[in-house]
Amino acid sequence: MPPLTPSPALAPAPQAAHDAATFASAWHDPVLVREVCEALAACPTVLDGTLGGGGHSAALLAEGHRVIGLDRDPTALAEASGRLAAHASTGRFEAVLGNHDAIDEVAALTGRGFDGILLDLGVSSRQIDDDARGFSFRPGVALDMRMDPAQARTAADFLNEAEGEVLAATFREAGDEPKARRLAQEIVRRRARAPFAVSDDLVGAIRAVLGPRSGPSDFARLFQAVRIGVNDELDGLRHGLVSLRERLAPGGVFAVISYHSGEDRVVKHAFRDWSTACTCPPRQPRCNCGGVAEGTAVTRKAIVASPEEIARNPRARSAKLRLWRRADGGR
Repeated sequence: MPPLTPSPALAPAPQAAHDAATFASAWHDPVLVREVCEALAACPTVLDGTLGGGGHSAALLAEGHRVIGLDRDPTALAEASGRLAAHASTGRFEAVLGNHDAIDEVAALTGRGFDGILLDLGVSSRQIDDDARGFSFRPGVALDMRMDPAQARTAADFLNEAEGEVLAATFREAGDEPKARRLAQEIVRRRARAPFAVSDDLVGAIRAVLGPRSGPSDFARLFQAVRIGVNDELDGLRHGLVSLRERLAPGGVFAVISYHSGEDRVVKHAFRDWSTACTCPPRQPRCNCGGVAEGTAVTRKAIVASPEEIARNPRARSAKLRLWRRADGGR
């Protein structure tokens, strides 16, 4: 791919896009809107790699940016396209179907670079609340959890077919569960009698291991872990971050919002590693690698939602925003 160059400077924003409630919709209530807009303020063209209902894109468009919205969920893409149709008609917004973890496979974005990139990881409010999507632990909900409805493997398939060690690793790494191995063994034992099919099956296994006092917070955390496993989100994120980094123009900003410690660790470690010039062993007295840092981690500590935002939108409680800036000379 040829070297990327920054887009022309932003036109003055017609209005401040810092009130998150302004950009909420039935699909999703975007978090950290003010912080995202401030982080990407100097980025004329932004890739919103997790378009969802278009809340962050709407805020960025209100600030004068040009936005390319990417999402692998065709329902979300249709929702955002309708909402942002007026901006599309002026050429300032473009909706593209595809997975940000595999951007090099998205034909519509071949060879294209961006001044800023935003990822808002996880699922939207509409996806969680829509029982047909199978993300919820409400009684009787089918275990689906596919971010891309065209994907073959569902959450039920994952729970019924994955090796015990894979299940244990998923609950440990993606669910921060101390009893991950016991929970995996319980699932293997139960599926031998009857396959997992609905939310009640997984809730029953969780309660059997964590005890009768386990509740919604445990269910949410462990259902989220299954979702991450079903969609291979952590490995996908590791690979996708590198590909997306290469699409950033010199001086470009990468902003990632995560909601889970596993996701946040992947992002934090990636941004730290990209900001390190020398890769020689720690005890080596002299640098021989000649390494050059890719850029700079803008945030040492993650940016979190304000108490006021959390009071308005409790789902913002777990949100963490990290920022990284590519070196002006690229690499």
